[in-house]
Amino acid sequence: MASTRKRLEALTAGLSIPEVPPAAAPSAAPAAPAHPRFPGAAAAVETRFPLAQVGHPAPRTGPGQMLAFRGQMQAVEGELSALRERLRQYDGSTPARKLDPSTIQPTRWANRHAASFENADFAGLKADIEQAGANVQPILVRPVPDQTDRYELVFGHRRHRACLELGIPVLAVIWTDELGDAELFAAMDRENRERADLSAYEQGMMYQRALEEQLFPTQRQLAEKLGVSHTWVRKALMVAQLPPAVVECFRSPLEINHRHAEQLNAGLEKDRRAVLKRAEKLRGQKLAPAVVVARLLGLDPVLKAQKIPVQSQGKTVGSCQQAADGGVTISLLPGAIADLPSEAISVAIADVLGKLRAQG
Repeated sequence: MASTRKRLEALTAGLSIPEVPPAAAPSAAPAAPAHPRFPGAAAAVETRFPLAQVGHPAPRTGPGQMLAFRGQMQAVEGELSALRERLRQYDGSTPARKLDPSTIQPTRWANRHAASFENADFAGLKADIEQAGANVQPILVRPVPDQTDRYELVFGHRRHRACLELGIPVLAVIWTDELGDAELFAAMDRENRERADLSAYEQGMMYQRALEEQLFPTQRQLAEKLGVSHTWVRKALMVAQLPPAVVECFRSPLEINHRHAEQLNAGLEKDRRAVLKRAEKLRGQKLAPAVVVARLLGLDPVLKAQKIPVQSQGKTVGSCQQAADGGVTISLLPGAIADLPSEAISVAIADVLGKLRAQG
């Protein structure tokens, strides 16, 4: 150790910290002396170790400067290690940011029917977003190729539409990795099934379009890619493949469920001409779904009158009564409108109508 120190002292004996001239008297920088061991070296070249950290006395000798420099390097390495540890906490995550909803366009695989943006469910969602000032759950988008600051929706069409109509930014996650149409389709389908807010008709039309445009060559490949059963795909397609004349008998295609489609397809196979003839008379009557199915099949509709409470924040604020002919009457208790915000009442009504639709 002593011999190493002596060699360092001998090698750095001619090194020194240059004096910094006062700011008030600037002068040309003096030329550095030639290196004692290399007389032929240019006098303008100066060899020295980096200065120690500001605020501490600078070492006067070469070994001292080396030790100070090593201390600085260890401090920097410690900071880098701490930063790496913080970044490791975000591995695999994708940050969300607020985007102008007008810069986002629907995907060609968009699965929302126009009626999805006109019903009570959408009104309730829009009211929630307006009250919160933003969509709490972000949508997913991908950049549009060759277009700066333009995006294509992967999922979140109703949240995007609500923010667009409200004129507020939409919280979105931007998918920058490779995402082909098949992967986009699968991500959109998975998100909708997890949220359970896509109607049977919309689901079926989505699958039907993917098959027609050869995104998936067969129903089996479609089911395998989406991770669903072949039976699920078959039932969804059964809704989408109902004749337009039959679909038009319902107040909205969103009211048609898998059970309705199975009953109607069985009736069409038995006597297609009779079902379509009844459909001509039923269009535009705006009857309850169960009544429509029964009349299309030539049966007497059996629909019992029922009464469902309208609840908000754990309290009953009214009632919803459905008559035997499918008509619905909603009554609110005195004071409910005064005590509750309109957004809460809209959500409560949307919930009770959703229950009626599921039963129909």
